Amino acid sequence: MTFKNPCQFKYQTSISQAAQQSGVNTANKRGSKAILLVSALSALLLSGCQSTTTTDLMGGTPYQTSTRPTDNRNLDKQEIARVRTSLAAQYIRKNELDTAQRQLEKAFAADSRYAPAYDMMGVLLQQEGSRLNLEKADQYFKKAITLDKDFDQAHNNYGVYLSQMKRYKEAAAQFEIAGSALGYEGRIGALENLGRTYLQLNDHPAAAKAFLRALDGNRNSVIAHIELVDLLLEQQRVQQAQRLYDETLMLVQGQGISPRLLLQGIKLAAAQNNIATRQQLAQQLLSAYPLSDEAKQLKTWLNNPEAPWK
Repeated sequence: MTFKNPCQFKYQTSISQAAQQSGVNTANKRGSKAILLVSALSALLLSGCQSTTTTDLMGGTPYQTSTRPTDNRNLDKQEIARVRTSLAAQYIRKNELDTAQRQLEKAFAADSRYAPAYDMMGVLLQQEGSRLNLEKADQYFKKAITLDKDFDQAHNNYGVYLSQMKRYKEAAAQFEIAGSALGYEGRIGALENLGRTYLQLNDHPAAAKAFLRALDGNRNSVIAHIELVDLLLEQQRVQQAQRLYDETLMLVQGQGISPRLLLQGIKLAAAQNNIATRQQLAQQLLSAYPLSDEAKQLKTWLNNPEAPWK
């Protein structure tokens, strides 16, 4: 089970856009040294990567990065913190965690109340993954949310962290906040995360509701399609599952078909007594993904077709 963030994560902030924005507030001229530093950092950003999306800590793309201003306390200091946090996001994406840590410490030195820097430090510590740093990450996520309770990306990222720590009820509460924030770019991903969290809690009705909300917001959500196909099959609502499955195949057209989709197709064919399609997909699954969990499930079922799928 993987969780998305805008690093998961389709939650991304454009680094080039962040750099362009950094030039706006420097016109306030609150000190030539701060202005020169921001200009230099902005130039460095422009030469870097174009996305702050990072590799999902649990196999997907889970956490989101944000460098938005939080208020108008001191725009020069806040701008320095923002750009330092953007740089840290780039280094995290490249797994240069020590360098990212140094950038975030400079962000804190510039503005100790800049919420995105605390959120990013939580992401960094989570990615490093040692027991001690995982424990520390919790406090950084909490600090980000305390500083800015409407920081939706921090709620999503904290939910991803809580899911990794198997604190699923707490994670669901965070994903619900992010998933209910209309206008938030990562809202659909948060709802997908919410559905997957309810699956971990074995609350399938709540999971289905979350995935349906994701589809309402974005009919092209592949994750919601795939998860709902399985949930509908569990309820023996085969025709509805087949329609969603057909939609899913259209969405992933040209990307190759995953072992999970192949197994779903086999289940649907078996439920509708479509022997030719079932055999064709079974051969494709066993040939292309012989060591996958889906292939193992298929072999178990072929040895005992009367048994329920597991």
